[in-house]
Amino acid sequence: MIKAQSLDGLFEKLLDGKSIFKNKEVLRPSYTPDLLLHRNEQINSLATILVSALRGETPSNVLIYGKTGTGKTAVTRYVGKELERVSEDKSLFCSVVYINCEVIDTQYRLLANLARHFEEEVPMTGWPTDQVFMKFKEAIDSREQVIVIILDEIDKLIKKGDDVLYNLSRINTDLQRAKVSMIGVSNDLKFTEFLDPRVKSSLGEEELIFPPYDAEQISDILKQRAKMAYTDGSLGEMVIPLCAAFAAQEHGDARRALDLLRVSGEIAERENQPQVLEEHVRRAQEKIEVDRVVEVVRTLPTQSKLVLYSIILLRSRGREGKNVTTGEMYNVYRQLCHHIDVDILTQRRVTDLMSELDMLGIVNAVVVSKAVTVERKKFP
Repeated sequence: MIKAQSLDGLFEKLLDGKSIFKNKEVLRPSYTPDLLLHRNEQINSLATILVSALRGETPSNVLIYGKTGTGKTAVTRYVGKELERVSEDKSLFCSVVYINCEVIDTQYRLLANLARHFEEEVPMTGWPTDQVFMKFKEAIDSREQVIVIILDEIDKLIKKGDDVLYNLSRINTDLQRAKVSMIGVSNDLKFTEFLDPRVKSSLGEEELIFPPYDAEQISDILKQRAKMAYTDGSLGEMVIPLCAAFAAQEHGDARRALDLLRVSGEIAERENQPQVLEEHVRRAQEKIEVDRVVEVVRTLPTQSKLVLYSIILLRSRGREGKNVTTGEMYNVYRQLCHHIDVDILTQRRVTDLMSELDMLGIVNAVVVSKAVTVERKKFP
């Protein structure tokens, strides 16, 4: 007979152990430190553009590009926070509004969030978009102020149309007292190719490019955060160099390095180890890679999942080690669509979806003699 475990004192037992963390939150992407290392040039460039707000003028719109983990969001929020602080000291009205377009990914949601930020009661659904936009304009034009709107992951927003960017980029012509500037942040250097030329010219008045960090720079960032995150003596000698080396291989991704440092500590702590060691970093590397792929696949649209499943089926039917052509993949894809009763896309559109899977790192796609061959990537 199996006895059920008593829940009495379950968490107390876990809390009794001494944690190797002082403040784990400083290792998360949402944390912005008081000092940003190795980004002085980018900080100064952005500050030079936004200083116009402190003179009561409209700052130029800015597009910021760079790979994931190059400090784009951190620098933008850091400079925005300082802009608000200085404007408050000078008794000026200057607001910086941060929007993550991966979460708020429709025109209506974006405008509703902007209106709500300025205390307008707007429902999250139900109103005509023009009415929401009008409410936002009325709210901000009630006094003289400068508003800087940061649109992080802006490329996610334009996948559903660039009407909202067109309207926002021209909003100043409708305002009497307020002034609005926009900062678009993106990992995709080519996303402006999909914009209306009028939007592209007004939105990209200034452009900043963030280069990847090298291993030494990432190591400096990790040392800075480790002092705040971990107790003294809880990190092995090779932990930070190994995290930095792994992240440098990922095109200088400091966010990946911080994730590695945090997950390594979590693995060590769950095993009641007093110190994070090299083996914990290697296991964290495997865990993060698997978790990333699982999350990406889980959130794929149905049509993209069908394309990926078509590739997997072909590879599992004796095609292991051989290339799969788009024609073969499309035939299997059509059968799957018939089986679950969904619309069949054109072969060209399916090829585009496969290219997106390649961009996400889930498959490898190679153009050979005007044909595309694909294979599923292997992960730990």
